[in-house]
Amino acid sequence: RAGETERRREGEKERGREGEKEREGNRHPAKQNYNTMKKKLPLLYCDDFFNYRRIESREILIGNLKLGGGAPICVQSMTDTSTMDTLATVEQSKRIFDAGADLVRITAPAIRDAKNLTIIREKLNLQGYTAPLAADIHYNPKAALEAARHVEKVRINPGNYIDKNTGDKFEFSDQEYANELNKIHKNLLPLIRQCKKTGTAIRIGTNHGSLSDRIVAKYGDTPKGMVESTMEFLRIFAKEDFHDIVLSLKSSNARVMVFANRLLVKQMKYEGFNYPLHLGVTEAGDGEDGRIKSAVGIATLLIDGIGDTIRVSLTEAPEMEIPVAKNIVEYIGQRDGISIQDVPKVSGFDPYNYKRRASQKVSNIGNNEVPVVIADFSQSDFKEELLLKTGFKKEGNKWLQKADQTPDYIYLGNQELTEDIQSGIDLIFDFESWKNNHFENENRYPVLTVAEYQENININNKIKFLRIKYSELNSEIIQQIKTDKNAVILAGSESKNRIGELRAIIFLLKNSDCKAPIIPFHIYYDNSPENFQLKASCDFGPLCIDSFVDGIMIQASPAISEKQVLSTSFGILQAGRLRISKTEYISCPGCGRTLFALQETTKKIRARTSHLKGLKIGIMGCIVNGPGEMADADFGYVGTGPGKISLYRNKELIRKNIPESEAVEALVQLIKDNGKWVEKLSC
Repeated sequence: RAGETERRREGEKERGREGEKEREGNRHPAKQNYNTMKKKLPLLYCDDFFNYRRIESREILIGNLKLGGGAPICVQSMTDTSTMDTLATVEQSKRIFDAGADLVRITAPAIRDAKNLTIIREKLNLQGYTAPLAADIHYNPKAALEAARHVEKVRINPGNYIDKNTGDKFEFSDQEYANELNKIHKNLLPLIRQCKKTGTAIRIGTNHGSLSDRIVAKYGDTPKGMVESTMEFLRIFAKEDFHDIVLSLKSSNARVMVFANRLLVKQMKYEGFNYPLHLGVTEAGDGEDGRIKSAVGIATLLIDGIGDTIRVSLTEAPEMEIPVAKNIVEYIGQRDGISIQDVPKVSGFDPYNYKRRASQKVSNIGNNEVPVVIADFSQSDFKEELLLKTGFKKEGNKWLQKADQTPDYIYLGNQELTEDIQSGIDLIFDFESWKNNHFENENRYPVLTVAEYQENININNKIKFLRIKYSELNSEIIQQIKTDKNAVILAGSESKNRIGELRAIIFLLKNSDCKAPIIPFHIYYDNSPENFQLKASCDFGPLCIDSFVDGIMIQASPAISEKQVLSTSFGILQAGRLRISKTEYISCPGCGRTLFALQETTKKIRARTSHLKGLKIGIMGCIVNGPGEMADADFGYVGTGPGKISLYRNKELIRKNIPESEAVEALVQLIKDNGKWVEKLSC
C-alpha cells in the first residue's frame, strides 16, 4: 500500500514544488482564478444551481478505494463494538461490508485499541474483506500515530485533537492565536510523517458542537467557525506536501451542516484546494426521524454536486445505515444528464445564511406564517374516521385541529362531500368540483390549472391555488399572479430533476418581483414507506433548507397511509428548521466508546418525552460525543462511565454519575424542574 501510494505521489511532488513557489509571498495563490470563477458562477459553492453536476475534487487513495476525482460516491458506517473485542468488531465490520459499505470506521480512543486494529485488519483480510478501515481519533495523538500504522485512514477532529476545548479561555490576543497555530503545526508533524510513510489517508472531521475555545472566541459557534477550524489544519497539511485528505463538517442541525459545507467549498476554491468531502448529519437519531433528517441535509449538498462519500448516522445497528445511504446516492444520481434549459438568473440569494423567501400573506400562508401542510385525501374515503385518525377532533358541529401533526388544509380533488363537514376544516377542490361543493362556504378553496386561472381571473375567493409547472410560466401569467392578492402557487414538476425545475420557478418569480406564496407538490408511487420518506426528503428538503417554500404538499400511493404522509411532511419541515411539531432527539449512533445500551435507552426516553413538542434532547453514548456534540440540545443524557449517566441542561453539567437504572426518570425530573414538562394529553 505504501509503495503504490509513493509511486503515485512522485508525479505530484514536482507539480507540488511548482505550486509552493507560486504560493511564496501570496496568501491566496488562487485569488486570480477565484475572481474569474466569481464572474462566471454567481454561486461559488456549486457549478450549476439548477442542473446536477458533481464538483470536480482531487482523487485520493484510501487503501484500494478511490475517492474523489469523479469516482462513484462511497458509503460508509462505523462499528459500535468495543475495539478490544476483536471477534465482535470483525463480525460487525463484515455485516457492514456485506450490506454494501465501501469503508468501515472503528474507534481507537487509546493506544491499545489502535494496536488491536492490526489484528482486526488481518482477520478481515483472511476472510476476503480487503476494503479499507478507518480509525476514529479525538483526543489522543499517540493513538492516531499508532493507528496510522495499521489501517488505511485516520480521522482526527480539529476541535479536540491538540486544539482543545477546555471551556476556561474565551479571549486570545493575536500573538496567542498565532502561537496556538504554531503549536498545532508542530504537533501534527509526527502524524503527517507517519501517514506519508505508510500511505495512510487522513480525514479532518470537524463537528459543530466540539469547536475549540480559540475558534469559538474568534468566530463563534458558527458554520464559519467550522470552516476555519478545518482550513487551519488543511493549510498545515498542504504546507507539508501531504494531500491524501478528506474533509467533513458535521452538525446535528441539518441547516448548519449545509451552510458550513457550502462555505468550505467556497473557501477551498478561494485558496486553490479541491479535496474530497465526506457528508453526514451527525447524531441524526433513529427510525423515521433519523432517515428524514439525514436525507434532508445530505441531499441538499449532493444535489449541488458536493460530496464524495456519505454516512447516515442512525441510532440503530450500523449495517442498517448502508441501504439508506445507498438509496440517497442512487436517487440523487438519477438527475445526472437531465438539464433544465433557459434557467433564470440567481440573484438576491445568500446560500450561507438563513433568510426566508419574501412572500405576501394570503390568509395563513406566506410572509412570516409557519409553512403549511396540505394533506392529499383525494384518493381516500373522506369520512369522520379519517379525520379522527389524522388528528382532528369534533366538538359539537365543529372540527378542531388537536394534534401537532394535523394538516392545515385537505385536498379532496374532485370528490363530492357525502357528510356534513362544514366547519373548522379548510378544504381544497379541483375547480369544477369546487363550484359544485358549496363554494360560497368560507373554508372551501379551488385549485386551478393555468387555463382555468386565466379564464376565471376575477373569481373573488380568499385563497386561489394555482397548479403550475416551469414550462407554463411566461410573462403574461406572472403579471396576472403579481396583481392577484389571493393567489397561492402549487409548484410541480414531472422531471427527475424536479429540484432544478422548482428552483427555476422560484427564481423566475423572484426576478419578476412576484411574491405569491409557493407550495411545492409531488406524487410518489413507491409502496415502501422508507423509500417514499427518503425520496420526499431528498426532493423537498433542499427547498426547506433554503427557506424557499411557504408549505408542502406530498402525495403518495395508496400503500402509504395518510398518517405516514403527514408524519413525513412535518418531519421534513422540522429537519429544515421551518416548523417544529414534535420532540427532537439528537441521538448518536454509538461506537466502541458507548457506555450504555444506546438503542434501548433511546426508546425509553422517547416513550417518556415524545409529547414535549419543540424540546431538543441529546442522548449521547460517551463524554467524547457528549456536551460538545449535543450543542443544540436543551437537555442532555450522557454516558460517563460503565452504567453511569450524567445529565446536562444545554452544556451545563447538572447531575453526575447517576446509576443507569435511575437516569431516565432523573432526566424527566430535570425537565420538570426547569418548567419544560407538560403532561401527555389522552386522546
